[in-house]
Amino acid sequence: MRTPYFLVDEQALIKNLEILKSVMDKTGCKILLAQKAFSMFYTYPLLRRYLAGTTASGLYEARLGHEEFGGETHVYAPAYRPDEFDELLLYADDIIFNSPAQVKKYGAKARAAGKSIGLRINPQCSTQEGHDIYNPCAPGSRLGTTRDNFDESLLPLLDGLHFHTLCEQNADALELTVAAVEARFGNYLKAVKWLNLGGGHHITRKDYDVERLVRIIRHLQETYDLEIYLEPGEAVVLNAGFLVSEVLEVLHNDVDIAILDTSAACHMPDVLEMPYRPPVRGSRAAGEGAYTYRLAGPTCLAGDVIGDYSFDAPLVEGSRVIFEDMALYTMVKTNTFNGMALPDIVYRKSDGSLERVRRFGYADFKGRLS
Repeated sequence: MRTPYFLVDEQALIKNLEILKSVMDKTGCKILLAQKAFSMFYTYPLLRRYLAGTTASGLYEARLGHEEFGGETHVYAPAYRPDEFDELLLYADDIIFNSPAQVKKYGAKARAAGKSIGLRINPQCSTQEGHDIYNPCAPGSRLGTTRDNFDESLLPLLDGLHFHTLCEQNADALELTVAAVEARFGNYLKAVKWLNLGGGHHITRKDYDVERLVRIIRHLQETYDLEIYLEPGEAVVLNAGFLVSEVLEVLHNDVDIAILDTSAACHMPDVLEMPYRPPVRGSRAAGEGAYTYRLAGPTCLAGDVIGDYSFDAPLVEGSRVIFEDMALYTMVKTNTFNGMALPDIVYRKSDGSLERVRRFGYADFKGRLS
């Protein structure tokens, strides 16, 4: 099959979904797919057998979730566009606002349309180290309403509260955050019907403390009589995807450099944004194997570099390089900088057969331009 291509594995998806479903079965909570991490709607018929619905960050994601997934469609945005809000009401069941001002502007219209209304809160509890780009509780954050800015007069309009503070974290971080939510907003929890714990929960990771998560959910349910939602993205597709590439050329400039047919800048931008080091099948840390290479992309961007990896055998033109854990924040973030073709999307079914779901070409590049 022509490289590069994304490969999503059905068996790995099902393994994750069964873990998530077990949390719902034990607690009665509802788990939603965060489409910002994974929007491969080809898989939605499978996912909706396990999950309660989707979350969206705006109009297009809400429409995709409504049309292709079904179930509950939740949407949150830091601010809504006036010229899109009426259409958004056609797709969303739950609309979460970022500030009291947004509730005042749109809440009555949403309520008249029969929608459930929520407010995102900021418990000002940072549990992450580094990467402030992914920390909604960093000082000066625009995401969520702090206790000082909470407007109690809006409580009659609110059905629920929402917070999202985690990123690839375990249940201990959630426990700390919930304690902060109770300390700052506990007097409001009994005035609403539901609480959304957001995403960033690495529930399907091997070392994740699922029983601790279950205890946290039950505590909130029993103490405040709340319906509990979670909206993981990564946990749904963790370790379920790959990006398969080939070496185009090997050159030397102080270090050995393998030019691949896939690009960090175009196909896995989190490598440059976080930065993030994706696992590579059959590799070790630089210097640990017999042959060390700097894996790099084919664009003109000098920094289009994925990282240094070592292998037991040399890489040559045509060698396959397989990046692992590439279902999340990849397909939703790809771009065509330099006229780079987008990778094909391939699905490996449980019987081992491969189906090419989508091939991209020149029209996809040209269609974004004028």
